Amino acid sequence: MFKKILSVEDFESASISVQKVLKDLKIKEENTIFVNYCDDAINLLNKSIDDNVVYDLLITDLSFEPDHKEQKIKSGAELISEVRKILPDLKILVFSSEKRPAHIKVLFDELKINGFVSKGRMDVKELKKAISSIYKDINHLSHDNVLNLRRKDAVELTILEYTLLRLLSEGVLQKNIPDLLKEKNLKPNSLSSVEKAFSQLKETFEAKSNEHLIAICKDVGFI
Repeated sequence: MFKKILSVEDFESASISVQKVLKDLKIKEENTIFVNYCDDAINLLNKSIDDNVVYDLLITDLSFEPDHKEQKIKSGAELISEVRKILPDLKILVFSSEKRPAHIKVLFDELKINGFVSKGRMDVKELKKAISSIYKDINHLSHDNVLNLRRKDAVELTILEYTLLRLLSEGVLQKNIPDLLKEKNLKPNSLSSVEKAFSQLKETFEAKSNEHLIAICKDVGFI
């Protein structure tokens, strides 16, 4: 099992969950360090390189509440990006309330994280699974997140569909959209074709209304 772990979390309740998991996995307390700020984490990782005592696993949240202490690195994604520059092979597990499939996908595809666990019910059990899997060089993503990624990632928007969603999200009335499409030389641009396109998009995303459609698309990171 991992011998040296760094956990970055600003909320005590989440830190307690991580502590319980590490204790259950029989990882010694002296081999785990908990910090509340991303700047402190990157400083410790840089020092570990200088001391030739590198961490085996980084567990981090994505969002950190700002407070009186000014920070250079303000998010978990920024932290992971910086870590990848100095420790490209460090195992990284994200423990976050993030739910948007598109954002989670970026973490795996671009930042090369090794695991993602959503905060919530059964997160202690899921953290145990994740840490054990990552130790075996197996990337981990919870079942619910896998289903969301597969369902949403299968959707590919055309330029026209993306434009329709963006215009609607900006408050443009559906009846006025055809004129804007004509200005952009996008076709088809009749009112009937716009109505049909929105109807198809609502069916694809299982949305009950245009407002619901926009909310879903924002949640999954399409707009």
